[in-house]
Amino acid sequence: MSGDNPAPYLDGIPPDTLRKVQQYLKPFQLSKEKLKEVSARLYKDMLLGLERDPPYDAAVKMLPTFVRATPDRTDRGDFLALDLGGTNLRVIHVRVVEGNPQVLYSESTTITTEIKEGTGEALFDLIAACLGDFLVSRDLNGQTLPLGFTFSFPCEQREIDESILIRWTKGFKCSGVEGRDVVQLLKEAIRRRGDYDIHSVAMVNDTVGTMMSCGYDQRCEIGMIIGTGTNACYMEEIKNMKRVAGEDGQMCINTEWGGFGDDGSLKDIQTEFDVEVDKTSDNRGVHIFEKMISGMYLGEIVRLLLVRLAEDKLLFKGRTSEALRTPFTFETKFISEIEEQDSGLVNTLRILTDLGLEWESVDCAIVRLVCETISSRSANLCAAALATIANRIRTNRGLDHLETTVGVDGTVYREHPKFSMRLQETVCLLAPLCDITFHVTEEASGKGAAMVAAVAQRLAAEPAGQ
Repeated sequence: MSGDNPAPYLDGIPPDTLRKVQQYLKPFQLSKEKLKEVSARLYKDMLLGLERDPPYDAAVKMLPTFVRATPDRTDRGDFLALDLGGTNLRVIHVRVVEGNPQVLYSESTTITTEIKEGTGEALFDLIAACLGDFLVSRDLNGQTLPLGFTFSFPCEQREIDESILIRWTKGFKCSGVEGRDVVQLLKEAIRRRGDYDIHSVAMVNDTVGTMMSCGYDQRCEIGMIIGTGTNACYMEEIKNMKRVAGEDGQMCINTEWGGFGDDGSLKDIQTEFDVEVDKTSDNRGVHIFEKMISGMYLGEIVRLLLVRLAEDKLLFKGRTSEALRTPFTFETKFISEIEEQDSGLVNTLRILTDLGLEWESVDCAIVRLVCETISSRSANLCAAALATIANRIRTNRGLDHLETTVGVDGTVYREHPKFSMRLQETVCLLAPLCDITFHVTEEASGKGAAMVAAVAQRLAAEPAGQ
């Protein structure tokens, strides 16, 4: 669990230098026993989150999504999907055939700063206008299709079609939206237009969409994102959820596992560099787990380490550059490029040169070692969290052995050359009684939103009590 086996490139680092560098890297190298401890702590926090009502003071919030089933082969039809998560609004036409969603067409509109900082009415009028234009362009205006809405902001979901915005993030500051039902605001904007209608709206978290987009796999009951941020969801027994009392069956839980450690439970594995990243962040003291493993922060952890090693004259002959001393100039994608099997050295030389650094071959080897150490810790911690969920599902069902599938998305998982392999190897060690298959999803937000709408439509059509 301390990273990959010793690599040949390490032979180019003088033994005394390597020993000193390893002293800085050792706190990032977590043993199997320590990862088991982390998993046990997350399991405890998940139980606390399930018991809290309301959940806001829980580190791992375990939010009900009101998605009560996964897709099956009977789900079919045409659906619309909206995806609002940052700089763009996407409108998507999805066709579901025997539980398999296919994107037929999509259009994207940039959300300007003026809209982000304007009124909520202006934002939802724009959404309604984009949806209306899409219906006309696709000759769908005469149809009344169910709509899945991926709205990637912190919300309190009260039903599948009722989601209250808690607070804006990602630069949005639209007035008159926080504390209100997003579905109602969308319906009001559509009514103001008066030229089309929608059948129903199902609200979707992006992690839930990732899971639901794998509807063709009947075993898919976990969704995971490891990209700029990180989160996971899974199917939990409703009887274990205090906030949804008196129901049978299952419901998808949005764990919000990025907040793991916000209560101090990860202090013993936080390094001084993790503490510095948190201290200088816009949301100090929250999303501690996310800051240790996600793409938004991995490059910055590496940068801080490189600066320290240079200050201690273990890198670049003790010299840095203005670029290296500037926060977030070492991008997380650089880690992936440096760890490429064939082009890693060439990429390393280019990146260090672009950062204004004077390097020798030993510097390139040390930089690669730092990158591998940080990305390996990320994969191992992510694996510990995923193993916790898999073990939870197995325990819930009283199974000796669980076979399950994870729908996964995110740039770190998809683009890093070794991340997925490291994660899967560690999961096998931490959840040995679980056989886990991974499906990397594409167009997850659109497909997943459509599948949530499809499942909601199917369940609504079933006789009561079935």
